[in-house]
Amino acid sequence: MTVSKFPEIKIEVPETEDDSLGSCASSEPFALQVLGDSMEPEFPDKCVIIIEPNSSCSSGAYVFAEVEGSNWFRKYVNDEHGERLVAENSEYPDIPLDGMKWQINGIIVQRNIRRQIKHYDVY
Repeated sequence: MTVSKFPEIKIEVPETEDDSLGSCASSEPFALQVLGDSMEPEFPDKCVIIIEPNSSCSSGAYVFAEVEGSNWFRKYVNDEHGERLVAENSEYPDIPLDGMKWQINGIIVQRNIRRQIKHYDVY
């Protein structure tokens, strides 16, 4: 059995018969729990993050992104080396975005570590 060094985040959104509820709900912030050490020390294992749905951001923002069908929580960086997703933990390699099918699904606006809350500027 092969264990990937890049754990995927899988999210299932239930379909609703009421399109207005689905449209509204898809624009609301939501919470996820961080699992693993890829974003330590800024986001330790089991901390809670609040994600604001958004499809664009500035370089340096923490994002929830989909790359080639897999979801990632990383820092978005766009500089002279190109666009990429970067883990805070240097043991994890960057995910280059050039030539890939990808999109930003949300921006991390808050983290909660045992009731210690930190807000992030998203713009």
